[in-house]
Amino acid sequence: MRSFTTLSSKWTALLIIAALCYLFTPAVSVKHENFKTCDQSGFCKRNRQYADKATALGSQWEAPYRITPESLSWKNGQLQGTILKTINKQGETVRLPITISFLESGSARVTIDEEKRQKGEIELRHDSKARKERYNEAQSWAIVGGLDVSKSATEERDASRSIVKYGPEGKFQAVVTFAPFGIDFKRDDITQIKFNDRGLANLDHWRPKVDKPEPEKKEGEDAPAETPVAETGEDESTWWDETFGGNTDSKAKGPESVAIDITFPGYEHVFGIPEHAGSLPLKETRQSSGNHQDPYRLYNADVFEYIMDSPMTLYGSIPFMQAHKKDSTVGVFWLNAAEMWIDVIKEKEAHNPLSLGIGSKTDTKTHWFSESGLIDVFVFLGPTAKEVTKAYGELTGYTQLPQEFSIAYHQCRWNYNTDEDVKDVDRKMSKHQIPYDVIWLDIEYTDDKQYFTWDPLQFPNPTGMLEQLDQSERKLVAIIDPHIKNKDGYHIVEELKKKDLAVHNKDGNIYEGWCWPGSSHWVDCFNPAAIKWWISLFKYDAFKGSASNLFIWNDMNEPSVFNGPETTMPKDNLHHGNWEHRDVHNINGMTFHNATYQAMLERKKGEIRRPFVLTRSFYAGSQRLGAMWTGDNQASWDHLAAGFPMILNNGIAGFPFAGADVGGFFGNPEKDLLTRWYQAGAFYPFFRGHAHIDTRRREPYLIGEPYTPIITQALRLRYALLPAWYTAFHEASVDGTPIIRPHYFVYPGDEAGFDLDDQFFVGSTGLLAKPVVTEKAESVDIYLPDDEIYYDYFDYEKYTGQGKVTVPAPLEKIPLLMQGGHIIPRKDRPRRSSGLMKWDPYTLVIVLGKSGSATGELYVDDGETFDYQQGAYIHRTFEFSNGVLESKDIGTKGKLTDKYLKTMKSVGVEKLIIIGAPKEWAEKTSVKAGREEARLEYYAEEGKKAAWAVVKAPKVAIGENWKIEF
Repeated sequence: MRSFTTLSSKWTALLIIAALCYLFTPAVSVKHENFKTCDQSGFCKRNRQYADKATALGSQWEAPYRITPESLSWKNGQLQGTILKTINKQGETVRLPITISFLESGSARVTIDEEKRQKGEIELRHDSKARKERYNEAQSWAIVGGLDVSKSATEERDASRSIVKYGPEGKFQAVVTFAPFGIDFKRDDITQIKFNDRGLANLDHWRPKVDKPEPEKKEGEDAPAETPVAETGEDESTWWDETFGGNTDSKAKGPESVAIDITFPGYEHVFGIPEHAGSLPLKETRQSSGNHQDPYRLYNADVFEYIMDSPMTLYGSIPFMQAHKKDSTVGVFWLNAAEMWIDVIKEKEAHNPLSLGIGSKTDTKTHWFSESGLIDVFVFLGPTAKEVTKAYGELTGYTQLPQEFSIAYHQCRWNYNTDEDVKDVDRKMSKHQIPYDVIWLDIEYTDDKQYFTWDPLQFPNPTGMLEQLDQSERKLVAIIDPHIKNKDGYHIVEELKKKDLAVHNKDGNIYEGWCWPGSSHWVDCFNPAAIKWWISLFKYDAFKGSASNLFIWNDMNEPSVFNGPETTMPKDNLHHGNWEHRDVHNINGMTFHNATYQAMLERKKGEIRRPFVLTRSFYAGSQRLGAMWTGDNQASWDHLAAGFPMILNNGIAGFPFAGADVGGFFGNPEKDLLTRWYQAGAFYPFFRGHAHIDTRRREPYLIGEPYTPIITQALRLRYALLPAWYTAFHEASVDGTPIIRPHYFVYPGDEAGFDLDDQFFVGSTGLLAKPVVTEKAESVDIYLPDDEIYYDYFDYEKYTGQGKVTVPAPLEKIPLLMQGGHIIPRKDRPRRSSGLMKWDPYTLVIVLGKSGSATGELYVDDGETFDYQQGAYIHRTFEFSNGVLESKDIGTKGKLTDKYLKTMKSVGVEKLIIIGAPKEWAEKTSVKAGREEARLEYYAEEGKKAAWAVVKAPKVAIGENWKIEF
């Protein structure tokens, strides 16, 4: 392989320019010309034209796909058969095997393949080593369960259709129409989802390339510029190769895109398919002014300084969409790892005014197309958003229950310059009494961009640095990316080459590209041998200077390749098993994330801990492995505002451990913006301050008065509420429920809240937050979805009545309300880190609703090991009604339960705060806590501020059953 010094001068110049683009903060945002529009993507343009043709012909359109009834068979909850695609006027057909599976969970799965490719009866061009089949291994990466077929599903068939009844109590139906092919999915006899309703199913079948003779030209004339046209009248120009940005993609298998239209009748709102910088509700992408002109694109890419309100691709892809209408949610998951685009159209369907249901309903019509692979779609019929998300999580896995430190505050920048710099920041955070749990190192800590090394001049004593952090129970996260520096004598790259564990180019040689280290190779984590090798590199005796409080950050894993097409890897590169990169691109980042997760499980024999690994690139299933962040944002108010819709969309798509760079990665935020961003970040599930190497230092203690105390207050709020956050993480880890929840998720019948994406509920706590994301705001309007009483978190001011209320929001104030009827667990003693809070007592905030009652939950474990899987945890429900507060155990006893409870025996409740305390308590001075009396202090209502009471030192343990009588 060539090193930097032996590169051709042309390539050297190109690569230096590419690198410089990254090293300096650009004056403008993302360069659009580096990324394809739909018109520049052959298969996207082709499928849109196909849709245009079908739409133009209307009722005259004859969709060329039909199921042959004689091919159908029903066995064990599966309907199998063959779709025939008619390909010409002579009636020739292509055989497409279809399997429709009805799962025990109540979900359904539709898979369509291509027989010729499936059997390998095709010829590859360019002597390619690529696989002949369509990529069929996405399931092995994304799916971890939920595939058991239904034993109770039943099928009936006639000459034109098959009807399958399935799901809970047989309430679901799939009506499979044979000609033209289509499926209607029904719940309670009402159609919820339609496949191929508009006849846009389109699967590029294999055909040999026919080289046509060059058109004759007269002497002295240039050849006529003709677009090659197939016999069918289709544009062939991008079937066999495609050029963009100076890179040509050779297509050994020819065109192989797949597409289908999916309609949600009566559903006006659709959500999901992250990652995009836009609103929570997805916008239309065709035939509508003021909305997007391109489809939503999913093609993981390094898009720095991304723009707002755009369907443009970003770093991650989860092809999971929810559709919602009043009291009903359904969803689809498109299991395909190739580049894909999704069009969204909303059409109002007029009703007859004389009929019932006067007015109109809106149908959302979507069109999904991927460059290669199978049509493989899962259908979820709800009827609630929680049920849809849970069913999706059964398939792809629920979010990891992380180490507790990782949901606290992370202090990061590119870069802390030396180990002494790290220690100095650590000391100053403690000196200023600013809590934090983790400090981060970007790429400059390495020796010459060689991962698993330390710069001997700047980081001569990593062990001493880690030991100092450990004294305050703090951690270090270091970056390790998938590109390995191609340098003689670097033992990691030499092993990579020797063991042949890197991604290959189309010729079967190790692929060489350009990233931060210069000339680089990429670890191929589709290869089990590469994963095994990667695991070995993280052992303490292999990664010198690492320790148990060092964790990992995987960046650039889309993969980012500075000199590659669209800043990523060529699509005709080859991975393990000779799958082309085009087939697996969107899963690539997850395979690297997975390898690092596996490596972090056991770095020393017998020392098994929950990993913490942050990833930038992700796919369906990445939630099992750690956290993500929204990438290289800007220090601007619009990027601050964009964070919550992006995080909410990630949450409903099954990956709730998400955050955005606090303060903005690029640029220097002015002090008000930075302060507001910390207040917002206190409500990100993943909470990290981060900044570009060229920005000014902005550690909280540097900002000055009055900003540092306000930022510190926001950080302490996060730390006080860590018990509530950890309980929400536990809930997400067992049923997939998002950690911060949009209104439609919590109030599915309240149409006024369906589009809200700037306020949200935190877990099941009843905390309703709307952090300020606009400049110079002194107040915010918060929408209340019901008639319950809401109280200001800080001063207990009351707000009631469904609709908007105005909440004061001067710079020092976070708009945060508590909904009546909830009990919120807290820890109120300020500490330097979450680890130092472990044995602190709890405060229970009892927020009384109109009924005078309240409930809440608390989940606690050691926050570090997997012992909770053997019962080493506390899970309790708190209930207040009729003047009695009761703590009940809702956990399941396991092998380690008693041992864990013994360690927690001394951890008690130090305080109860009752908001909305009844007037008759005014004369009370004590309450009965078991056999003891505990002092009660009552504070009467003042103006709009509710009455409240405090019970001090009730002397009850957090892990035991007890009653307190008022």
